[in-house]
Amino acid sequence: MGNIRQTYIKRVAIDLIRHYPDQFNGEFAHNKEKVLELTDLRVEKDGVQQVQYKKLANRIAGYATRYMKRKRGT
Repeated sequence: MGNIRQTYIKRVAIDLIRHYPDQFNGEFAHNKEKVLELTDLRVEKDGVQQVQYKKLANRIAGYATRYMKRKRGT
């Protein structure tokens, strides 16, 4: 049995990959930073950058990583 992702997570991850194909790769930590950089999931409070929706960012980055690995064929 595999994990079933919500349609919103899949849609956001695939849209980010389609708009920025050279920004993503098969590494989760790199993809997580790119997701936070390219979306509004990170906010600034008192001059400090904070992740507002950490779990959502992790899920999007995880699906993007899996999508890129599957797309690359490894």
